[in-house]
Amino acid sequence: MTDTRTDVRSTALVIGASRTLGLGLAAELLCRGWDVIGTVRGERRTGLHDLADASGGRLTVESLEMTEPDQIAALRDRLTTAGRTLDLLFVNAAITRGDLPIGDVPTDMFTEVMVTNALGPMRVVEVLGPLVAPAGTIGVMSSDQGSLTLNTDGGQDLYRASKSALNQLMRCYAARHTADGRTLILMDPGWVRTELGGPEADLSVEESVPGVAGTIEQHRGEPGLHFVDHQGQVVPW
Repeated sequence: MTDTRTDVRSTALVIGASRTLGLGLAAELLCRGWDVIGTVRGERRTGLHDLADASGGRLTVESLEMTEPDQIAALRDRLTTAGRTLDLLFVNAAITRGDLPIGDVPTDMFTEVMVTNALGPMRVVEVLGPLVAPAGTIGVMSSDQGSLTLNTDGGQDLYRASKSALNQLMRCYAARHTADGRTLILMDPGWVRTELGGPEADLSVEESVPGVAGTIEQHRGEPGLHFVDHQGQVVPW
């Protein structure tokens, strides 16, 4: 891989980087000159490991089950012991369990989606956020389906609710850190052809990810919370 930046490399931690958007973002950041730490669930080999092998030591792989608080704390301790400082913490995580009216959603399904899509990412932000440099960036993968304004058709009740919850929790985090110089980003990657987005989605991973990375870089040094899409456009709350 060839660096496209001439300044000192920054370091990104991408949570959930084993495949699709997370893997694509890790690869894109490498190409843009970042050093990258990416996390995978469990110990099985993934595309991220292959990318690390080809990175010349600029990508390292960590194991993390984001829904387990003890594992988040252990990752923090490993990074702290290694003296790693982050310029970007980006949390990529989401699941869906089908398009059911909310009254038909079993309680265990509701809990699983909310923990994975909202509570887990915010636990990561709370625990790993202090590792981000004072002028760094903390981002989470959101969706325009988390927008109340844009919800004119309904459907995907639980997924929409989980992303709206994530947005609200990030807003709470921002309100508690108003004096912080870090940039906070809620990122809408567009409708992407992944397992979650489905085969009919508008964008490939390769079409979405450069915009995601470019928008992150565009907002570096701009404190406060930004809800934006992969084209840099503001998404209404």
